[in-house]
Amino acid sequence: MERMFRVLAFWTGIFTVMFYVGDMAPVALLFLIQTVFFLTVSYLKLSERMYMYLFAAYCTIFFVGFTWYSEFILVPSFG
Repeated sequence: MERMFRVLAFWTGIFTVMFYVGDMAPVALLFLIQTVFFLTVSYLKLSERMYMYLFAAYCTIFFVGFTWYSEFILVPSFG
């Protein structure tokens, strides 16, 4: 299970670089924090159950945050 967290760290790292290259520094910082989190957790040698709990907590926080952002902050527009 720790390898899957390293895979998540790899992909969030790729997104960090792409957002930074695209001049989207705040989003790049957000993804950098996620990359560090996933990489740190992957080396803790936790049980598989604890990895699943952490991933479920991460998904819950993401979905609540994304819903809050899209409902209260995002201004829909076409350009």
